[in-house]
Amino acid sequence: MLDAMSPHELAVLLAFHADSGVDWLLEDDPIDRIAAFAASQATRGGAGSGVRDEALRESQGSSRTTPKNEAGGRAHPPAVEKQQGRGKSDPAPRPVSTRVAIPDEQAVAEARIAAGSAQTLADLKLALDGFTGCNLRNSARNLVFAEGDPAAGLMIVGPGPNGDDDRDGRPFAGRQGDLLDKMLAAIGLERAGVLVTNVIPWRPPGNRMPSARELEICRPFLDRQFALARPRRVLVLGNFAARFFFGGSDTIHEMRGDWRTITTGGETFRALATLHPQDLMSAPICKRLAWQDLQMFAAPDDA
Repeated sequence: MLDAMSPHELAVLLAFHADSGVDWLLEDDPIDRIAAFAASQATRGGAGSGVRDEALRESQGSSRTTPKNEAGGRAHPPAVEKQQGRGKSDPAPRPVSTRVAIPDEQAVAEARIAAGSAQTLADLKLALDGFTGCNLRNSARNLVFAEGDPAAGLMIVGPGPNGDDDRDGRPFAGRQGDLLDKMLAAIGLERAGVLVTNVIPWRPPGNRMPSARELEICRPFLDRQFALARPRRVLVLGNFAARFFFGGSDTIHEMRGDWRTITTGGETFRALATLHPQDLMSAPICKRLAWQDLQMFAAPDDA
């Protein structure tokens, strides 16, 4: 209904519901024209998108999901990340491993063993913190591991850490995290009441795309998070994460708003793709699409 309203009508509605938690729909961040142009290029398959697509195609050989099975809509792809200063001293960088991992089958096998031995998410975090088989950790300040309640049955998965996440050592820090918190509050949830994680746990140097083999090395740890948390519903944020799970080369425009399934470890999980908070910061008009998806995500399982 919100998408059919004029801006004035929407403002009037929210004025009567100031405490409803949906005021984030009216917050328009300044548009970063460079980020918007980069997003447009990615949507059209422009510069840089080929690297991401190739990495995802290669990494999806061992994991396939079912196609769309319900009605969908359109959305907006992720934009170029902007680092935001937080006005506080940065923590000391993590020690750089002297071992340079060779991204081969042995590293992938070691990742599967390390992940499979974890019986809890706390165990899995320790296993990841001690794992030296992925070169991504060598340039990252911090491991960015899952946060929240693994027993909630609700899981939110983003692409990977940005500069704020890497500095703070937690997923969705900074302005993107603030917006995610508002989005969750709008549907009666809070960060502590869901499990928030990323496809990869370390920030790639220079924000480059992770290679296909790096994704393959990191995947056992993500799969283990699914096995341990056993979420009833999964919210997948952004273009990169959606392609990672669902395959293909569609943009988030084509993938959002449809209930799909993620298959891992012989189990399937209901998943819904929507826009990443960075998408909404770059193009606030897309918030109405995210609001539709959030309402679907919050609906009872039998709805």
